[in-house]
Amino acid sequence: MNSTATPESGAPGLARRLRQGWLELAGHFGEVQTLLIVCAVYLFVIGPTAVIATLIGRDLLAKRGFDGTASAWNDADSVSTPDLARAKRLF
Repeated sequence: MNSTATPESGAPGLARRLRQGWLELAGHFGEVQTLLIVCAVYLFVIGPTAVIATLIGRDLLAKRGFDGTASAWNDADSVSTPDLARAKRLF
């Protein structure tokens, strides 16, 4: 038996076209929704946090007082005497 739809029934072809149309429409809604969520997070979370940090004078990246010619290396606080055996142990 042939699995393709006959022109008389029309249902499988119509259902496929409706499904494809719905998926395309849902994809556009998803793009708009993603854009709105990202904008809302920026406006209501990241933006106010940055403004508050600026107003109270916080230096969240610890860049204040650092000139470009010096090294930004910070010694580790966890190990007083580093050795090769300890470096080979991952856990």
